[in-house]
Amino acid sequence: MSDASLPQTSTGDTLAQDFVAFAVEAGVLRFGEFKTKAGRLSPYFFNAGLFDDGLKLGRLASFYARRLAASGLGFDMIFGPAYKGITLAAAVSIELARLGHNKPFAYNRKEAKDHGEGGTLVGAPMQGRVLIIDDVISAGTSVRESIAMITAAGATPVGVAIALDRQERGTAPAADGSVQDTSHSAVQEVQARHGLVVQPIATLADLLDYLQASADPALAEHRPRVLAYRERYGV
Repeated sequence: MSDASLPQTSTGDTLAQDFVAFAVEAGVLRFGEFKTKAGRLSPYFFNAGLFDDGLKLGRLASFYARRLAASGLGFDMIFGPAYKGITLAAAVSIELARLGHNKPFAYNRKEAKDHGEGGTLVGAPMQGRVLIIDDVISAGTSVRESIAMITAAGATPVGVAIALDRQERGTAPAADGSVQDTSHSAVQEVQARHGLVVQPIATLADLLDYLQASADPALAEHRPRVLAYRERYGV
């Protein structure tokens, strides 16, 4: 598969490039050789758990909020799936309020509470159009579980905001018990199966743009490996 045959889906905007630069500087986006859950050897790794102090989390939330404010996506509240989504939902709601878009938020517990208010949902009542906030979509499990909780509460899921879209084909079990690549990514599956808008801050194509434009030879040298990975596994 040649690079030309892949969709040119980079946003080409300053926000995406600034976010990639921030993720690299924060050590959240790293280059090397990393084994993914699918067993692939990836030349880069994005670990949102490393947005681990107030300054980094605040900047991350600002990127989410600015992307959402510019997206035109209509939603009434935010839902953060446990565990990473809890912090993200709270932080993004603060940043949206600072931009003049005050939205309630809720999140779930992994185990139901049998005293006090009880239940698995915490925060604002689940109602109206709900936006799910997460770091990435890998297998789509977190999104499916979130959709089930939102609809069970009588609300309507309308979209998912993520930090990075890897634009990478998913995997599925084959008839012989092996695992094979699918023709679509987890993000595309969420969009097609559930009819939700998926809004990333940046994509793999944006990362490639960033590496191509980098004046740092140590960063630029990673582009051929990232590009080769995209050619092999990209959608």
